[in-house]
Amino acid sequence: MWRTLLIALVAVAGVWLLGIVVLLVLGRRSAAREFASFLPNLALLFRGLSRDPRVPRGSKFLLLFGLVWIASPIDLIPEFIPVAGPLDDAIVAVLILRHVLKRAGRAVVEEHWRGDPAVLERLLRLTRVTPPNHGRPPGG
Repeated sequence: MWRTLLIALVAVAGVWLLGIVVLLVLGRRSAAREFASFLPNLALLFRGLSRDPRVPRGSKFLLLFGLVWIASPIDLIPEFIPVAGPLDDAIVAVLILRHVLKRAGRAVVEEHWRGDPAVLERLLRLTRVTPPNHGRPPGG
């Protein structure tokens, strides 16, 4: 089991590094920097949220499941397929984050994010969770 997990981690790291190199070769340094820090920041986010007492127990289970899913060698789409390979991991991460946002709130998620706030903002837009308007009329 440990050998399989280690192989999976090496494969994910290889795809991740390949993506960084491709972005650098294409001259997209800021995108490469964001991509390089995304997986570690996502792992830190999920870990921090799983330890936060404001996050419900069921959500913590999903966060741990998400970390295992991302590291798992068993994927719906194999990791070595460019672009599409990591797509199932991204979908799982967004769905879990959407769940946590609904249960614990945006402020809790923002508190645990260690990366660029603009990257988190883009990630939160993908979840399509709109913040409550707290009794204010729309647009006001």
